[in-house]
Amino acid sequence: MATRLQSTTRLLRWLTPGLEIKRWLLLLMFAELVLVLGFAYGLKALYSSLELPGQFYYITLQFWPYPLRALIFGALGVGLLVFSYLKLTQSVLGPFLPGSSTSSMVEVIHAFRLKSRGPRIVAIGGGTGLSSLLRGLKTYTSNLSAIVTVADDGGSSGRLRDEYRILPPGDFRQCLIALADAEPLMKQLFDHRFKEGSLDGHSFGNLFIMAMADVTGNFEHALRESGKVLAVKGTIIPSTLQDVTLVASINGHEVEGESKIPKQNAPISQVFLKPDGAQLNPEAAQAILNAELVTIGPGSLYTSILPNLLVEGMVEAIKASPALKVYICNLASQQGETDGYDVDDYLRVIREHVGSNIFDFVLVNSNNAHMPTGGQSQVIFRPEDSSRHPDVRFIGADVVNVRIPSHHDPDKLARSIMRKVWQA
Repeated sequence: MATRLQSTTRLLRWLTPGLEIKRWLLLLMFAELVLVLGFAYGLKALYSSLELPGQFYYITLQFWPYPLRALIFGALGVGLLVFSYLKLTQSVLGPFLPGSSTSSMVEVIHAFRLKSRGPRIVAIGGGTGLSSLLRGLKTYTSNLSAIVTVADDGGSSGRLRDEYRILPPGDFRQCLIALADAEPLMKQLFDHRFKEGSLDGHSFGNLFIMAMADVTGNFEHALRESGKVLAVKGTIIPSTLQDVTLVASINGHEVEGESKIPKQNAPISQVFLKPDGAQLNPEAAQAILNAELVTIGPGSLYTSILPNLLVEGMVEAIKASPALKVYICNLASQQGETDGYDVDDYLRVIREHVGSNIFDFVLVNSNNAHMPTGGQSQVIFRPEDSSRHPDVRFIGADVVNVRIPSHHDPDKLARSIMRKVWQA
């Protein structure tokens, strides 16, 4: 009984609004009707000039009244038409879909149509926080644009940047993998890191993006082509196309390099970019202005979030955009950057660097039962923080990854954004 009900539900899913199947099925049925009408006229002409075999009397059910014949042949025709249509789509699309059954096809088509109608979302950030957010949001919309910082200078990215003078590929690789719809093995390949020889420390994905940039002659084009390899749904955009270095003022001294700043283990007074006047990537500006929802964070405050906001033209584009703007606050402090910070400290630092508030919403964690490990402190939201930021609406939600309490859970985070911000 349960199996029969499940099968009926799957068949009814083909009638779900928005699949863009019913309209073409109806057109196909109309075409069949026109064809049958032409055939009927021809048959009538034959009846008038020829004497058909007696078997036609029984084949066409002429011993029954007209209404009953019309009902029987109509129901049989519609049934055969729908059955043949489903089998045809299964034969044609089956090799290209994960499973060739009718139920899997309707699920794939339904998900594709649903996500194609999703909101236009721009996610600004970098590092693990941005990739986690994208991994969750891609289940709700395919109209995604990730604007990624280009200040990374550590590890494999830093070595490739210094040697080949390209934008650091590491954060872009993480975003590509997060948005990928490719086979798991392909994702593992892009994330594979060599452990010996001259390639020690390099990831295959970083080398692939670098090689693609060399072949295409353009880093942005390389990202688009790499996205095709991984069947990425969305676009990944550098915040600026200029080679910039992140500089921090710590204890009256300037520390250059994104990877060196947290290692100072001292309070950061200010961060800025060198050289001055790095311009916002026009493609990023266009994405922000066309967005319906702009997210900033989660991510390292000084080394992932602010390097994007300090690009000349970024804050102006965010303010000019009609989109809802939401800041996603971190769950845990980051050693060497935000030790002991609470939600108010994050907002204060951003306001000090950009000059004013740029957010409509701030999403904070409401689940304090899971404490971060590794010596990190929990980022606390205090009710009195609301009075310090009257132009912002604070939204609390359980967004903790219970396995890694210092990280957001991609599904929880995306669900909270879609339900509590977008549908608010």
